[in-house]
Amino acid sequence: MITLKKKIIICCMVLLLGALACFSFKGWGSYFDLKSRHLQLEKRRIAWKILDGQIREASHGFTGEVGIFIEDLTSRWQIGINQDRLFPSASLVKIPIMAACFYAANEGKVKLNEVLIFKAQDKSLGSGKLKEAPVGTRLSINKLIELMISESDNTAANMLIERLGFDYLNSCFKRLGLKDTNICREMMDFKSRKDGRENFITASDLTLLLENIYYGKLINRSYSEMGLECLKKQKIRDRIPKRLPSGTQTAHKTGLERGLCHDAGIVFTPGGDFLICVLTQHRQKTAKSAKAFIAGVALKTYDYYQGF
Repeated sequence: MITLKKKIIICCMVLLLGALACFSFKGWGSYFDLKSRHLQLEKRRIAWKILDGQIREASHGFTGEVGIFIEDLTSRWQIGINQDRLFPSASLVKIPIMAACFYAANEGKVKLNEVLIFKAQDKSLGSGKLKEAPVGTRLSINKLIELMISESDNTAANMLIERLGFDYLNSCFKRLGLKDTNICREMMDFKSRKDGRENFITASDLTLLLENIYYGKLINRSYSEMGLECLKKQKIRDRIPKRLPSGTQTAHKTGLERGLCHDAGIVFTPGGDFLICVLTQHRQKTAKSAKAFIAGVALKTYDYYQGF
């Protein structure tokens, strides 16, 4: 006959064995889960190395100079080719100008709702329709930033340059952590270029600025989100977004002048987001091959994320 004491002991042993079995099952489950994640990480790492090789091979085939920086915004893995080489910035300098406007607003130098009046001498050739506006048109700094980024409006950019001044802009670029970015002439001021004054930028500097916007560290999260929304409104889509699937969200800014063709921004995909900056300098009559090259680099990078 089993006594009450023995029954209690047996019940305790059964419970203990059950608990041990459960713990063992969970432990093995965690082990296999960890191993699976490790294998997935290795798979991604190998695929990233393959992508690196593909980008370098494509770069060797480009007729001209390239500066490339690509970053996976989850793992922070990077691909860099001539990322510290100076390139004339063309309209890519408008991203640092936007950041400087936010910086000036944050320290009270300007207000983003401050209104500037369009004057005849503000008119600039090239991109944008603001040059066609009636003299006396009133626009807020916020609106000028939007036009400068979404339509690459040169007149809007020059109005902002005039408001902040070259000294403040260059000082601000340094405070934003940009090592090699400068501005010493207005947009489309080719006389200054002929006299040896040029605006320069590097893929590394652009990467830092875009990283800070993505991670909410451009001054603070509020300004970062404002910058990101501006870049998402980009209307020129013949480079980074050109060959990506319809509906792919991008936040980017282009740059184009004779012999120069650039694009830099952030691409959002279900498999992960990535930062891409491609600067090119060439001697072709048109930018057709440079635009195709940038679109191809963006597509190769996008395809990397489709396997995960």
